[in-house]
Amino acid sequence: MLIIGLLLSTTSQLRVAAIPIGPGEALLLLWLAITATREMARLGPPLTHALSRLLIFWSAFAAALCLGAMTGYAMGDMHDPRWFYHDIAAYGLAALISCFGVIHLEASGRLRPRIWLFVGLGTGLLALQAVLGWFDAGGGQFATWEWDRLRGLTENANQLALTSAIIGLLALHLADTARQPLPRLAAGLCIVVAVVVGRLTKSDAFLLVIAVSGVVYVLMKLRTWMLAEVNPLPLRSAAAWALALSLPFAVALAAPFGSSLAQQAEAVAAHAMRGGGERETRETANLRIAIWSEAMRRGLEALALGLGPGPHLKIPDEIAIGRRSTSGGPQDVPQPEVRLAPNFEAHNTVLDVFVQGGLPALLGLGWLIGGILVGAWRGRLDAVTTLVCGLAAYSLLHFILRQPVVWFALVFCLAATAGPFPADARQRTGAAFPTGDREPCAY
Repeated sequence: MLIIGLLLSTTSQLRVAAIPIGPGEALLLLWLAITATREMARLGPPLTHALSRLLIFWSAFAAALCLGAMTGYAMGDMHDPRWFYHDIAAYGLAALISCFGVIHLEASGRLRPRIWLFVGLGTGLLALQAVLGWFDAGGGQFATWEWDRLRGLTENANQLALTSAIIGLLALHLADTARQPLPRLAAGLCIVVAVVVGRLTKSDAFLLVIAVSGVVYVLMKLRTWMLAEVNPLPLRSAAAWALALSLPFAVALAAPFGSSLAQQAEAVAAHAMRGGGERETRETANLRIAIWSEAMRRGLEALALGLGPGPHLKIPDEIAIGRRSTSGGPQDVPQPEVRLAPNFEAHNTVLDVFVQGGLPALLGLGWLIGGILVGAWRGRLDAVTTLVCGLAAYSLLHFILRQPVVWFALVFCLAATAGPFPADARQRTGAAFPTGDREPCAY
């Protein structure tokens, strides 16, 4: 019920117009009710390390949002009540799913099977949406394309890209930690499906995730192989050391060709971006910089204390004019309307958190993510580190903290890195992983 609810929560076109929730949210609420009743019957769950970190974070985050709302009220800031209450409900749902989700995943033997279930069903859902888009089989009920971008059963192509990124990164972890060839091959096929669907969305953020995740995973793998506690040194560890030692010389030899390589990379990036042209790419970058600058200005006006939940930026004139002059394309793509109260966001998780909760909320989020990265680094969980860095890359171009699937991925990372690292885990798993590859004790 949890996994299906999480996946269906991304298919926002399945929602009824008169009802604010869809089948995914209904399943999640039902699962929360059942889980909460069970925990109350047994007088509460054990207070584990992962659950403690989540409770501390959400308490601090809620306090920061309350302080921001009071600051906005004292400053006379105008806000749209609809989105104010929307964010409160979204954060509340995310907090409940993350806290009860970590209780569920930390139960003995559940973590890896639940991730396999999420990746397997998620891959099937991605493939189904790709097939619907290929045959344009919406039947008038669903609009599977947003202009030339695949959006499947979601209302926004970027939402489908985020789901593809999370499924692909979780599948990477399964492939990285699989002990048998068949599960590794199955996880690899899931990665291929996620990458293909993600590219069909033509999301700039998804391209950034691929680039960042690829670099991080390679670097983390080199580190793991070089630190392998095996004597004599295995072939891949020796190759990793040779590559690391030869890297400075390769950089020195490639320096004269840096200018031409940079020009070619810029041309490839401009072609890959939405619109496919240098002019469109430059305009998009300039618009994002202008929005981010406005978000920083609004956050500093509030003395870095935030302005409370909801959007607090005015719609840029370029976007408003572009909407009026654009013809064609889907007419049901949800867009903020031009109103008296600001209702636009920075589309950057760091800046949106800064505008809503100020520096206290930003520090709390950094503390939570930083703890996960430290645990993954100490435990040599290369794919977990890659997952967190990939989500961080995607968050630079979108606000993702209200998405339940994002918190499911973060809860998995918390549960996977909550074990005793590094000494105890090495003693228990060293014989099973002689090359330095470790699985967390939560498995």
